Amino acid sequence: MILVLKTAGDPTEIYLLGLSGDIIKQKVWSAERRLAHDLIGEIEDLLDKDFTKLSGVVVFRGPGSFTGLRIGITTANALAYGQNIPIVGTNGENWLKDGIEKLSDKKNDKVVLPEYGAPANITKPRK
Repeated sequence: MILVLKTAGDPTEIYLLGLSGDIIKQKVWSAERRLAHDLIGEIEDLLDKDFTKLSGVVVFRGPGSFTGLRIGITTANALAYGQNIPIVGTNGENWLKDGIEKLSDKKNDKVVLPEYGAPANITKPRK
């Protein structure tokens, strides 16, 4: 099974797909400020707490919310690393289809980095 995450904005989307790309289970919800708290629990519920079912991870890498992307991509990278399964990051309109194709082609990004769509807006430190 393939885990798919899109946490770039509201709503948050997670899917569990078969190897052919068919949706087995899904959860789409408005996580708002509870994404870091709720995401792993929602993934556990989709997998019935059995992470060994996973054979790959597809994650949307942006552009989108800094915090949403950071939480979702970090979770996806940790799951892929912990389960020793491939992970691919995609973006654009056909991000899901592209991600499934990359996994089918035995691609593995190993670590997905976010694409925020703009430079970080970091305040200057006070002296």
